[in-house]
Amino acid sequence: MKKYRFLSMLLLAVTVLSLLTPISAAAQEDLDLFCTHAVLLDANHGEILYDVKSNERAYPASTTKLMTCLLVMEAIQGGQLSLDTQVTAGDTTYQGLTGNFSTAHIKVGEVLTVEELLYCLMLPSANEAANVLAVAVDGSIEDFLAHMNRRAGELNCKGTHFTNAHGMHDEEHYTTAYDLALIMKACLDHEMFRTITGTARHIVPATNLSGEREIYNTNGLVSSWTYGGYLYDKCIGGKTGSTDAAGRCLVAAAEDGDEVLISVVLGSGPMQVPGEEKLKQGQFRESERLLEYGFSNFHRVTITRGDEPVDKVKVTMSRQADEVNVKAQGSITKTLPKSMDLDDIETNIHLFADEVEAPVEAGEVMGIMTLSYEDEVYGKLDLVAVTSVERSELLYKKQQFFDFFQSTGVQLALLCAGVLAGVIALRLLVFRKRRRPYAGAGSRVRGRGNYRGTRR
Repeated sequence: MKKYRFLSMLLLAVTVLSLLTPISAAAQEDLDLFCTHAVLLDANHGEILYDVKSNERAYPASTTKLMTCLLVMEAIQGGQLSLDTQVTAGDTTYQGLTGNFSTAHIKVGEVLTVEELLYCLMLPSANEAANVLAVAVDGSIEDFLAHMNRRAGELNCKGTHFTNAHGMHDEEHYTTAYDLALIMKACLDHEMFRTITGTARHIVPATNLSGEREIYNTNGLVSSWTYGGYLYDKCIGGKTGSTDAAGRCLVAAAEDGDEVLISVVLGSGPMQVPGEEKLKQGQFRESERLLEYGFSNFHRVTITRGDEPVDKVKVTMSRQADEVNVKAQGSITKTLPKSMDLDDIETNIHLFADEVEAPVEAGEVMGIMTLSYEDEVYGKLDLVAVTSVERSELLYKKQQFFDFFQSTGVQLALLCAGVLAGVIALRLLVFRKRRRPYAGAGSRVRGRGNYRGTRR
């Protein structure tokens, strides 16, 4: 592999398109977030823009309900359920729920629609609603848990294991900030999810066992009912969570134009902000800071290498040219920090061969160019021939003739022919030597024919 970093600096051309993409840890600004784990994800392109221990295990608390909601949405999409499906809260409604927990006060035997159960699940974070919906989707809570873990695997969540549908603390119930971002990204594909989690206040109609209920969103970025002073107009939804072991958590999504970002803040809580007397809720303040950081500091760029040659390949079998120039073809689009020096992007060139035979067609792929920054590969471009190079038929025939006699089969045949010729020549030589005495005897007979002695 050959490095042409200096040349790549001269050839770099950048076109700004819109906004956002993953960066290396060395390039991210230190936000000093008040939390134990965090991640900022470009929802449109699945790229990480910021992370704090985003792949380390953490307790999710009620952010677990994102997966519960996703499976219900997918059941609706698949025709198994509908928003109007009537569901009766069964005997397992309060299974595994003890002590203090979030509730919408759903009673055993109460009948609600799937839509109302989803509002109860996502706004006041009702744990019993999670159990009721689990049974509605898979017939039992146990089967639903298997479904949750299977779906997590399908979403490429590598650090997640669920033991309940609501998020009550369990040592074996864990996830990661990045995995939660992946689950949230899948949720955003469902318009109803956005509608529900972006709602600040909702009225649950009267049921067979309860009068009308007014419920409020616990997400301070959407509703000021539970926590005031945190409304964020770009937030389109999310889910809160809180246990002693997990701390205060928030998974949120925000939209600015065509850009959609997902932030995950885990292990936060009340925090002191310089210059302010009252403690701030870190899960809301830090989520807004993280989202604004993404919108303000990143842009979507297209990296190309133009039409200038970046290397050359030797060419044989041609009188037209003995080499052909190659150039990069295509482009790589990434979300990069606005402050990043694009000249720091390294270019590595790998040619498939140092020498090729003609003919060569313009546009023929001759190698690969890799663009990277601090060990992070941004992408690869094909290296193609700039011009065509025709083959010389004379040189080609000459080479064919030479190659013919250089082949093992032909050389073996020639060797055999030589050996055979040698054997024949040797046999002829031996035969002649054996014939010479007879020739001498004949001479003596002929000599006797010339005898001039006395005849009788």
